[in-house]
Amino acid sequence: MKVLLINGSPHKNGCTYTALCEAEKVLREANITTEVCQLGTAPIRGCTACGACVKLGRCAFGEEDGVNELLQKLPGADGFIFGSPVHYAAAGGSITSLLDRLFYAGGKYLSQKPGAAVVSCRRGGASAALDQLNKYFMFNQMPVASGNYWNMVHGNTPAEVLQDEEGLQTVRVMAKNMAWLLRCIEAGKNAGVTPPVGEAKIKTNFIR
Repeated sequence: MKVLLINGSPHKNGCTYTALCEAEKVLREANITTEVCQLGTAPIRGCTACGACVKLGRCAFGEEDGVNELLQKLPGADGFIFGSPVHYAAAGGSITSLLDRLFYAGGKYLSQKPGAAVVSCRRGGASAALDQLNKYFMFNQMPVASGNYWNMVHGNTPAEVLQDEEGLQTVRVMAKNMAWLLRCIEAGKNAGVTPPVGEAKIKTNFIR
């Protein structure tokens, strides 16, 4: 089993990374393979709603900014943790652009696999950012791994994040629940339990 952890912060070893490392440590102790992917400072363009990915099976612009490189990792992962700093009470621009395109082009590789989000903030806006990220999971039929509070850490530096004992505990509990979900799904598969059959998407336009 493998969990992919995406660091959506421009700071490679910053506060968001510190929180993800706490989750990764728990997962490794549970004998789950992990891989941390750094978005870094390279620009990631937003989705243009061109629809080309439906035919191509990949993002038409993904070779430019590494989105397709990450897309190729999705089939080999069993669970996902997305980390983001809080910018203006929302997830960071880079990870928002990434997730818009990743879920649109590769949603079938994410569907029905456990997902979790972790946000890092200095002071406020974490709940709104976390709610934004969790909506990607709910739209895509992904079980959400939760902690014993909302998955957020506080601090202006990694050292301050390490002082947020409650926040780090929440991240650890989330990672334990992620490991548990993965084992439950694996046990179900081994017992012959199959995922629910999906329905064709119904789209209702309010203005006709």
